[in-house]
Amino acid sequence: MQAIDFKKLNMDRDAVIREYAHLVKIIAYRLAVRLPSHIDINDLINAGIIGLIDSIDAFDPARGVKMETYLSFRIKGSMLDELRSMDWLPRSVREKSKQLERGYAELESKLGRTPTDEEMAESFGMDEDNFQELLRKVSCAGVINLEDMGLNKNGDDVNIMECLADPRCEDPVKSLHMEDVRSRLAKAVDELPEKERLAVSLYYYEELNLKEIGHVMSLTESRVCQLHTQAIHRLKGKLKKLVNMGDLI
Repeated sequence: MQAIDFKKLNMDRDAVIREYAHLVKIIAYRLAVRLPSHIDINDLINAGIIGLIDSIDAFDPARGVKMETYLSFRIKGSMLDELRSMDWLPRSVREKSKQLERGYAELESKLGRTPTDEEMAESFGMDEDNFQELLRKVSCAGVINLEDMGLNKNGDDVNIMECLADPRCEDPVKSLHMEDVRSRLAKAVDELPEKERLAVSLYYYEELNLKEIGHVMSLTESRVCQLHTQAIHRLKGKLKKLVNMGDLI
């Protein structure tokens, strides 16, 4: 990778850091609204600052990716790494989240289509109200969502959103793998139920927060959160199944 030459571009590195420092707080507060109250937002901000500095040093303008887009993904990635190191998600919630992933994948395979909430509830041996409560409980697990799905045959995490931001990877093997992941992910999103598909598109591509998405869709913020949670677990279940079947490069 060819790092950015600040002198050649007549740019001051510290000035660039100051110019984009606001991204750190914006991203930190967007994450914080979906985290338990005991998580200190200052920890996220500190991690984000480190991510900002590292990403500025690594940014390569020759790849044709906008600097702000690249920095945003790297900043958020640093914050997510910090959250993982805290192991802040209760074991019971983590296990329920995995059960949902498996449940969506298994039922979709059995039915040959996307299962409804009623069908999912029945497969879990509960009524729809209890199933919605389950979704609410695992909503925090969706914070570390499309950023890492473990879509690697070696079990390593694949940062999908960062790859979407930087598609021209220098490693040809990794580049081919990521192109396959991007294609499968796009297809999986297209196959989501309409409301979930819209929520995911507005959140990841239009970068609206849950409250803003609620206004667009005329839904409460909590309902949007549920849709987002369902969509993430559907996608993770579907794509991890492809990995296990050897269908991903």
